Amino acid sequence: QVQLVESGGGLVQPGGSLRLSCAASGSSFGYYWVNWVRQAPGKGLEWVAIINPGGDRVYYGDPVKGRFTISRDNAKNTLYLQMNSLKPEDTAVYYCTHGGARSYGMDYWGKGTLVTVSS
Repeated sequence: QVQLVESGGGLVQPGGSLRLSCAASGSSFGYYWVNWVRQAPGKGLEWVAIINPGGDRVYYGDPVKGRFTISRDNAKNTLYLQMNSLKPEDTAVYYCTHGGARSYGMDYWGKGTLVTVSS
């Protein structure tokens, strides 16, 4: 059974930093492109970033480019999101997600971790 468990969310002041983690189990984690996706209160899903299986190709959505860094440790089956220079508009539930039968896609999702950026 595939499980993705996010952690590391919390309350942070504008300009601050947080590091999110996503622990994977029950899947061949190293096979997948893995995404971070977020959902702000009252809004739809927004794609944040993606990393390839080898960890050497990363892509970001424009709102987070230059501030967030996605990384992974396949030996630990863990995905990370380092978030710097946080803004109130980064407030959201953050999810990690990856494919199922294919290495890409968003078939499996965690339950998310809440990040609140506020003074």
